[in-house]
Amino acid sequence: MKAVVYTEYGPPGVLKIKEIDKPFPKDNEVLIKLRAATVTSGDVRMRKADPFLVRFFNGLTKPKKTTILGNEFSGVIEAAGKDIKQFKSGDQVFGAAGFGSGTYAEYKCLPENGTVTIKPADISFEEAAAIPFGGLTALHFLRKGNIRKDCRVLIYGASGSVGTSAVQIAKYFGAVVTGVCSTANLELVKSLGADKVIDYTKEDFSESGEKYDIVFDTVGKSSFSRSLKSLNKNGVYLRAVHMSFSPVVRGVWTSLTSSKKVIGGVASETKENLNFLKELAEKGSFKPVIDRQYPLEQISDAHSYVEEGHKKGNVVITF
Repeated sequence: MKAVVYTEYGPPGVLKIKEIDKPFPKDNEVLIKLRAATVTSGDVRMRKADPFLVRFFNGLTKPKKTTILGNEFSGVIEAAGKDIKQFKSGDQVFGAAGFGSGTYAEYKCLPENGTVTIKPADISFEEAAAIPFGGLTALHFLRKGNIRKDCRVLIYGASGSVGTSAVQIAKYFGAVVTGVCSTANLELVKSLGADKVIDYTKEDFSESGEKYDIVFDTVGKSSFSRSLKSLNKNGVYLRAVHMSFSPVVRGVWTSLTSSKKVIGGVASETKENLNFLKELAEKGSFKPVIDRQYPLEQISDAHSYVEEGHKKGNVVITF
């Protein structure tokens, strides 16, 4: 089968399409013929080994544990192990395999209890593949921040994969949502349901005097001190990209010494949360935003575009 392999860290050109052995499912696994995957900011960080922390779990000098990137996917089950009860051959599914778990390939084996579920019938394979990363990350952090009805939420980076998901999920829970994005994406964020949109190229959200119950930075680019300043007394500052030393230390100190909380870390990807997003999609309450689609053969171009940092929603790879 075809797969995108990288044997060194570096620019998009390190990604090479190669023929490798097709996997065979274990007794508790399904074999999925993939129809779509995505390129996320996490994939880019893995490829570049940026931050340096990536090298500690994937090889100091070159990728060793993970040589095929990709997390999100959609596809059709081609075969099922003898112990499989939830799925059968021909089922259309989608889900998350885990970062660097090899969805840049034509086939993927996953355990039945993994983060995989039946695809909603009325959405495309491309849309289904674009749900998990942004949706699961946004849902995880918003729940950590105690999202609730009439909660005042500011979403920084509201036009990205996590941001577009966060706007829709926060609105589903009944929150009052302010989105922060660039001029080019104002109308997009409004169309997703944001009650107010701030153009960060023209206005600093922290200077308005508005206070929020949650400030959710989906891209790791907001000012730490200004975000804390914009919180209510018991507010929560959520950081989806929270891997550098200084923000981690400042976050722990803030949480220990004040009534405000800083929450970062890695989002959990669970079947339960995936099924929740599936239900939202079926209700029409959540629709993934797709910026561009690339065939697998143009994976380097897709990575280059994502690395620019200006994508709207998701970038999808098709097989």
